[in-house]
Amino acid sequence: MKSSLVILYHREPYDEVVDDNGVTRYVDKKSPNGIVPTLKGFFDNVEKGTWIAWKQITAKQRSKFQERVQIEGSNYDVARIPLSADEVKHFYHITSKEAFWPILHSFPYHFTYESSDWENFKAINKKFAEAACAEAADDALIWVHDYNLWLAPKYIRELKPDARIAFFHHTPFPSVDIFNILPWREAIVESLLCCDVVGFHIPRYSENFVNVARSLFEVDVVKREAIPEHITPTGTALAEPEMVTQLNYKGQLVNVDAFPVGTNPEHILNTLGKPETQQRIQEIRQELQGRTLAIAAGRVDYVKGNRELLECYGRLLERRPDLHGKINLVMTCVQAAAGMRVYRTAQQQIEQLAGKINGRYARLGWTPILLFTQPIPFTDLIAYYKAADICWTTPLRDGLNLVAKEYVVAHEGNDGALILSEFVGAAVEMPEAIQTNPYSIDRMDQAIDRALSLSEEEKAERMAQMYQTVTQYDVKHWADRLLDIFEKTEHQTVAEKKPVTA
Repeated sequence: MKSSLVILYHREPYDEVVDDNGVTRYVDKKSPNGIVPTLKGFFDNVEKGTWIAWKQITAKQRSKFQERVQIEGSNYDVARIPLSADEVKHFYHITSKEAFWPILHSFPYHFTYESSDWENFKAINKKFAEAACAEAADDALIWVHDYNLWLAPKYIRELKPDARIAFFHHTPFPSVDIFNILPWREAIVESLLCCDVVGFHIPRYSENFVNVARSLFEVDVVKREAIPEHITPTGTALAEPEMVTQLNYKGQLVNVDAFPVGTNPEHILNTLGKPETQQRIQEIRQELQGRTLAIAAGRVDYVKGNRELLECYGRLLERRPDLHGKINLVMTCVQAAAGMRVYRTAQQQIEQLAGKINGRYARLGWTPILLFTQPIPFTDLIAYYKAADICWTTPLRDGLNLVAKEYVVAHEGNDGALILSEFVGAAVEMPEAIQTNPYSIDRMDQAIDRALSLSEEEKAERMAQMYQTVTQYDVKHWADRLLDIFEKTEHQTVAEKKPVTA
């Protein structure tokens, strides 16, 4: 039986567990928060579905490799594309992370062309497209996710001309002058223009895409609309007052959508209410002994602003000796996977800076920074969010940033202070946060000073407004909106005169 929904995403939707007898089981991921459970939830609305992902294997494993995994108790299978370690290295660790990632996040000086393997990238995207077309029913929706699979829509369209193709871009999409640095820009954008729906987190990213497309091809704007009601139209670095929602390229209608992914408030609040979480919160507060706690959660990446945040914290302790012994910073900065050479310098900087600050200011009974470089359990993370007086989230660039939303939910709109970079997608949803420019020393210093001086009344007012936004426009709302668009979508040409509106 062919599938009516086919999702292409680089991650598998489960964890593999091998027991003592060598039997492999496929179980839910240990950390169920994030986009994976949301995508899995889309299969609840279809009779039969397929998830397509890649799997790294050795030459020895290839002969016995299980290309299809049936998920017990579900209505979807996982079709796995076997890739060698060398294919993964050049597809993901080098071409994706060393060529595409810095351009997407507007860091062109990190861009590398010489080591990139475009032919390997094309070949793997083609494998995904072929797998999708083999699985999809004639009227199926084929939903492609993120920049790793930029070329898949074009290959799918060539193999299945009437397919309904949707694409969601989980990273930022940069301005014309940055994106067009990519030597493969025409192939990438023309592939995206093969889609019936192209989605982005916020209008700034969708407008950047439209401008890039118009710079490269003869593309006509069919429809322009006001931005979604909960996104601020002016006053922040990434604001846009309106957005293009439909394009015409070679007679095909391309619907452009901008809607931020939400977090999962129900899951966060359920976790918060567990006895073990409440116990961990009490333990953290006892360890603090009345000290102010700031938390910065993320991973090792030069776009995450970890160095800038640590330098700001060092300046705070230098100019505010009255805070010595009265404030702690918890930083979760998870190391990149092995083979990610582009992040080695960033990791060294973080560890050296944290060590330097602790070495200078620590004293018996007080260490200014607690640095985690390995993932911490979700229960512990929620406990730290709840106990933290300040959430310090200041990436230099980020597609959305769910940390900020998770922190707001964990405080249930009652207290806490959120410092948020202007250059993350979530900033246009939460103008009530203390917004800052992580490129500016003065603005960063002013932001932490402001967070430390907010009255309890102002904290409650700001957090209550953000809590309303985050809980109303949650991940389920995002999923329902996109599913509604998809249900209305069929592959259309301008001649058919059937424009789809979001």
